[in-house]
Amino acid sequence: MFGGGGGGLDPRKMKQMMEQMGIDMDDIDAEEVIIRTPDTELYFTDAEVQLMEAQGQSTYQVVGEPEERALEAGSGGAADASTDDTPADSATDDSAIPDDDVELVAMRASVDEAAARDALEATDGDLAAAVERLE
Repeated sequence: MFGGGGGGLDPRKMKQMMEQMGIDMDDIDAEEVIIRTPDTELYFTDAEVQLMEAQGQSTYQVVGEPEERALEAGSGGAADASTDDTPADSATDDSAIPDDDVELVAMRASVDEAAARDALEATDGDLAAAVERLE
């Protein structure tokens, strides 16, 4: 596009040309970047991240070598960053009911966690139906 592969183009000239075309680029001082897919998580540390804004669209470019991690079954991809070192904390081994949901139902219905878990399992994880069932 800019002829000769851009290898000899001065970075200042490149930035100036992009600004003339209405393209803004900014470096982002990112500490980590995580990309979750249905099966894996790509975890970047020390990645270079650039934000490019053009014609009302924002594009992020991530450059670096990711560490690939398999996601556990039933995690749903919404893992809490504070539980990264112990991912099993969010659900029991035999159940797909997250412990946070059990605690919430137990608190709302004023019952113990075993009763709350039973109600959640009986209602297929429906929080409102589980509370209603226990009241």
